Amino acid sequence: MGEEYTSYEYDVIVIGAGGAGLRAAIESARTGAKTAIITKSLLGKAHTVMAEGGCAAALQNADPRDGWKVHFHDTMKGSKWLANWRMAEYHAKEAPDRVRELEQWGAVFDRTNQNLINQRNFGGHTFPRLAHVGDATGLEIIRTLQERGIHEGIDIFTEYTVRHLMKEGDRVTGCVAYKRVDGDFHAFSAKAIVLATGGITRCWSVCSGSWEYTGDGHALALWAGAELRDMEFVQFHPTGMVWPPSVRGILVTEGVRGEGGRLFNSEQERFMFNYVPEMFQGDHAETIEESDQWVEEVVSGKLATVRRPPELLTRDVVAKAINSEVKAGRGSPHGGAFLDISHRGEAAILAKLPSMHHQFKELAGVDISKEPMEVGPTAHYVMGGVRVDAETQETTVSCLYACGETASGLHGANRLGGNSLSDLIVFGKRAGEYAANKAKTLAQPSIDDAQVQSAIEVMLAPLKRGQGENPGLIYDAMRDMMQEKVGIIRVKDDLETALSDLDEFSEREKKCFPGTSRKYNSGWHQALDLKNMVDISRVATMAALAREESRGGHTRDDFPGHEDEYWGKTLNICWMEDGEIKIRQEPVEEMRSDLKDAIKEVKALIAERAAEQESAK
Repeated sequence: MGEEYTSYEYDVIVIGAGGAGLRAAIESARTGAKTAIITKSLLGKAHTVMAEGGCAAALQNADPRDGWKVHFHDTMKGSKWLANWRMAEYHAKEAPDRVRELEQWGAVFDRTNQNLINQRNFGGHTFPRLAHVGDATGLEIIRTLQERGIHEGIDIFTEYTVRHLMKEGDRVTGCVAYKRVDGDFHAFSAKAIVLATGGITRCWSVCSGSWEYTGDGHALALWAGAELRDMEFVQFHPTGMVWPPSVRGILVTEGVRGEGGRLFNSEQERFMFNYVPEMFQGDHAETIEESDQWVEEVVSGKLATVRRPPELLTRDVVAKAINSEVKAGRGSPHGGAFLDISHRGEAAILAKLPSMHHQFKELAGVDISKEPMEVGPTAHYVMGGVRVDAETQETTVSCLYACGETASGLHGANRLGGNSLSDLIVFGKRAGEYAANKAKTLAQPSIDDAQVQSAIEVMLAPLKRGQGENPGLIYDAMRDMMQEKVGIIRVKDDLETALSDLDEFSEREKKCFPGTSRKYNSGWHQALDLKNMVDISRVATMAALAREESRGGHTRDDFPGHEDEYWGKTLNICWMEDGEIKIRQEPVEEMRSDLKDAIKEVKALIAERAAEQESAK
């Protein structure tokens, strides 16, 4: 006689309730599938809320020269030419409709004087294209999707953690979860499952992610036989709070720099001018100069001669620059840099950045309208993830789909700010739609009791050990190790040592003891999280070791990189075989000829724009 559990049957189960999960569930339900969302946390707690700056879509409200081709070009260029070009095409073409759809569903975006959706400037985007709601865009999108979702008849299971995907042959047939509050077990039969659990950044000690971000979806996919790609590419957002310690890593939106924030070192030098890449004076659109004229022009809506300050270079460049200043002894007192927007004045800051003003006032005792913030790089986003089909979002395992940060492909080696929110709504919709259509063709799978009991046995193992190390100590030590050895700057020796360290952490994880209770036992939850964190940290480290170049969010000090679309392009693919993680490299598929033509067309437009700006001076 095994453990008791409660059983359920659904057509489509979405694991995760952030922007991607909600959008997938809404589309699945609208397509006619009986749909459920299972979320580890509470509704409204998703990391989508952290995407404050805006949602990138070529609406052409700020500049009529924008369009899907320019957005496609910027995404491919920002990705260092490693993005899945099919996904980048779908994204650039469909993002405007998805944003307008949100507006129809009640999202209240900031407006221009002509009452169109306003769009702000962001690093790596040729034109201002981020639709925004002050500095709380992600929050508004979550609010809108939740409001819409409750009318679609979706069942929602909050505070349930999924630990196992059931399979029948090569096909996923359901999942096994436990309820975090009381430790009860639940088994779900599903014709299709969508993974939308977010990212993996909790594997690093300085991160913007909350406790939920432990790579659950990535690990579930890996254990079920799916492939992961690009897992070496972890984006360290340039600006997270570095003081006080209780809020270390909390995000400071790129919108602060988008609205004119300047970065200074301890010597009061605006140091980003020292880090402008040499290639910037070639085919780039912008002129980098020490001017804030562009800020006034954005505010007044006159955008013909926008000049981009160096603080708005792509995130990887800014993050590495701050890291270099700290290492050179020119950092702020708590190991970061100073970000100052006080010159904009209190009225403008309260109008444009109310959440940031409140956040620093309440959490750090800093009034950003009068004094600078202390900021530094924080592990923020993983470009890599579960490998999916560009059109359907199905993984390499039948009936298993992934979207949002859990999936890979759109962002390549580096994600542009604002592309994550449009990613969620574009590919969340696609995943939900194709999962629901697949479900229509399938019979309801039966729940395999043997698989459920096996999964429950694995979940209960830590509670039955009777003695062992506190899982919290292992958790903290492993995150510190990843920060030190697989952080923003990497070298071969550190990465090899990290893999040895992960072997030790794996052994410690198997012997830890969180006590015996299943009720309200956060130590037990942490003991289970350690398993995915060890495996996903190993995938990220193996991929970082295999990529012997610097590119986007992956910097090898022993292999400096260069920015050229024609240099060698390979992908690192990881999978699990007989309990062992394997890795292989494969070439990037050549881009379709019409898309190559679109890239050339946009480059000509950018060169023309640069010439106009030059003559306007």
